[in-house]
Order: sequence, then structure tokens, then C-alpha cells
Amino acid sequence: MEFVIGAVAAMGAGVFTNPLEVVKTRLQLQGELQSKGVYTVHYRNFFHAFYAIAREEGVLALQKGLVPGLWYQLCLNGVRLGGYQFAEKRGWTQGDDGTVSAPKCAVVGVVSGCAGAFAGSPFYLVKTHLQSQAAGSIAVGHQHSYAGGSFRALAGIYRRHGVAGLWRGNLGAMPRSAVVSASGFVSFSTVKELLFQHELFVGWPLMNTFIASMVGGLVVTVCMTPFDVVMTRLYNQGVDKEGRGLLYRGVADCFVKIARAEGAAGLYKGFAAGYARMGPHVVLCFVFWDALKRLEEEFWEQRAARDATAGAVAEGKPEHLSE
Repeated sequence: MEFVIGAVAAMGAGVFTNPLEVVKTRLQLQGELQSKGVYTVHYRNFFHAFYAIAREEGVLALQKGLVPGLWYQLCLNGVRLGGYQFAEKRGWTQGDDGTVSAPKCAVVGVVSGCAGAFAGSPFYLVKTHLQSQAAGSIAVGHQHSYAGGSFRALAGIYRRHGVAGLWRGNLGAMPRSAVVSASGFVSFSTVKELLFQHELFVGWPLMNTFIASMVGGLVVTVCMTPFDVVMTRLYNQGVDKEGRGLLYRGVADCFVKIARAEGAAGLYKGFAAGYARMGPHVVLCFVFWDALKRLEEEFWEQRAARDATAGAVAEGKPEHLSE
């Protein structure tokens, strides 16, 4: 049940934030390995990117990659949020005094995040390829050509490069997911507990979750963006016949090349779009997650009450009727 709750919460958030993901991907690929001023700027900023994509490709282009994006959320957060809730229920995220332990939250977040990133990697690969596809007038990064839907794209990658091709770029996804999970769970759990201790929004539990999520989203975006840029570049780069990347050999090589060619600012491309996407996504995801967890708790409480009532009634009946 923990894994189902995590997956449903993340998929619900993903429907609303996918357009922000499209914009972020385009901004992160713009000017790839080129110094500022020597490439054409198709997207001047976060808001202009929305306008340019809608003008050149139509409004529906802002939902490119939605299907593989939802499958990615199903795999990633079914494992990540489900794993965290599983650990939380058993007290693995708490210290000896019963309060939230930041180191334990971080460890659980890293493990569950890496496992989730590995599970969803093929879908993130296709999602990135589809979201980077653009009209020639505003194209950025390597352009992948697919005919058909997401599963045909997955089948095509498998035919050309085998199972390993489906997990290409995963080494960039796992550290990114580890950073996101550790920073997100620690900040969210810590802020939420502080609000609870100071008895703020006692009658509004969703407001408590909302504020903790907004703070968590900011912390996550600051920590995540360099890893997110590297992840996008690794997934989107073209490959040779053997499936080797044409631009980057791996995570470290990608970090170094971006820093050398684009400067430190290159590692923070798409930061505003990242927070604009991460803020609502984290808020929606954690709000859905908390709401679903409360529904689950109420369900089991009601079931336990019904079982207790049924047991009491049975005990009060004659033996031959209760059997």
C-alpha cells in the first residue's frame, strides 16, 4: 500500500507540472557546451520559453513526454515515497528521542531515491528525448526522431542498443535522485515537525504540508539543479553505433565540460524553471501523499473498530451462534 500511495501522489502532481518540465529541459539544453554570446538564444527566460514553444509548436507541445513522464513518476516515487513511508512507519527515520533524525532521513532518502531512479530510468530517457524534440526554428540539443508512442520508442532503443541502452544516463540519474531525496525528505520532515511543535496551523494540516513543501522545494532546487542539468545532458546526447555518448563519457566528464565551456552558471541553467516546476510538484506530491496516508490510516482505524465491534458482538452471543 505504501508504494501505491507514493506512485499515485507523484503521478497526480506530474500531470500538472509536466509543462514546466518541458520548459526546464529546453532551457538546460540551450547553448550546450557553448560560451555565452556565441549561440542563438531561442528561449530568453522561463516565461518566454512557454510563449515560444506554444507559438511555434502549439499549446499541446507543452505536454510533450507526459505519458513516459507519468510512468517515470510511477516507478520513481512508487519506490522512493513508498520506501520512505515504509521506513517511517517502522521508526527508521527517528532518533532515540522519537523526533525526526536528519541523518537517518537522508540515508533512507538516498537509498530509496537511487532505487527509484534506477527503476524509472528507461521512461526518463524517452521523456527527455520527446521533450527536447522541437520545431527547427527553436530546436536545442540533440534531436531524436521517433515514430509512434513511448513504448515504440523504448522498443526502438532496445533493438538498437539492447537492455544497456534503456538505462543509458542512469549513472547521472542516481546521484541526482539521491540529492533530491535526501534534501527533500530532510527539509520537508524537519520543517513540518517544527510547525507541529510550535502548534501552527493545528486545524489546517494541509497548510502545514504546503509550507513544508515550499521550503523543501527551494532546498531541493538549489541542491539538485547542477545534477539535473548533467542528467538531462547525459540522457539527451546522441550516441554512436555502440551506444557510447557523442559528447560526454560520464557524470564527471559532463560536469567538467559544462563548467569549462559554459562556466558555473551553465550548471544552473533552468534554475527558475526548475523551482517553478519543483515547487508545485513537491507541494502537490507531498499534499497528495499526506492526504492519501491519512485516508489509509482512517481506513485501517475504521476497519479495526468494525472488527472490534464484531468481536464484541460475537462474544456476547451464545456459543452455537457465534461459531
